[in-house]
Amino acid sequence: MRAQKVADRPSARLLGTFVLLLFLGACSLGGRPADAPLPRTEGVYKLGDPYVINGRWYRPRFDPAYEAVGIASWYGDPFHGRRTANGEIFDKNRLTAAHPTLPLPSLVEVTNLETGRRLVVRVNDRGPFVGGRLIDLSEAAARELGFREQGLARVRVRFLRLAEDARGRPPRPQPARPRDPRSAPPTAVAGETGPQEVRRCDEAATAFYVQLGAFRQMARAREVARRLRGLAPIRFESATRGDRLLARVVLGPIASEPVARSILDRVRRMGYPEAFVSARGRGAVPCLAGGLSTFG
Repeated sequence: MRAQKVADRPSARLLGTFVLLLFLGACSLGGRPADAPLPRTEGVYKLGDPYVINGRWYRPRFDPAYEAVGIASWYGDPFHGRRTANGEIFDKNRLTAAHPTLPLPSLVEVTNLETGRRLVVRVNDRGPFVGGRLIDLSEAAARELGFREQGLARVRVRFLRLAEDARGRPPRPQPARPRDPRSAPPTAVAGETGPQEVRRCDEAATAFYVQLGAFRQMARAREVARRLRGLAPIRFESATRGDRLLARVVLGPIASEPVARSILDRVRRMGYPEAFVSARGRGAVPCLAGGLSTFG
């Protein structure tokens, strides 16, 4: 009898293990895979007050004409399942994004300027706050735009509209902030078409630029710059396309986004329809700040 009991014990243990595995297998089949999308949660409309991160001020603003060019990054696992700034749940498998100033939640079009791929994403979080980056995309969005492996990409972000499925009162578009009459008067500098108002870009959180395009010949770039003389400060930046070195014509820095967009409208009417506005980090150089009427 003892020998029989000893022989039966391993069989009983094997049978118990087999039943347990079947139970766990059934649970895994009926549960959600670890990488499956998280349940959707309803967020709230949010704009928010100005705030400071790492010594830099960010001023949320609802600008229906918002369009900017900058560097995109992406975020995934460390934030997967956490609450976003407007109360939604961040899901790395959905097409969402974080932006430091746009209203939440909103829909924007993101274009990878290196590949031409375009994607509409939902902005429901705040960030990024490092390296002067423009937008932080979910892992799925980065994959769709083709830069998940590289980590960073140069993109254009264009506001489309507010999302329509949030709680609370939607924010309203905000007009451009007028200059404070109590502040020091701007410095007048001589321009080819008359005086232009300037102030230092380190007074503003962001400087804006109007970028025309890149030219194979420097002589052509200088010809374009001569045509645009007087609209704003002009600079040349080097760019590469394959193994070819190009010269990029850029107007700026410009302290005010409305002024930058006014210049953009005039530049496009002058025959440069592909021109666009880009936003970059705080500068420390003289920066155009007046209205279009000051350009002569």
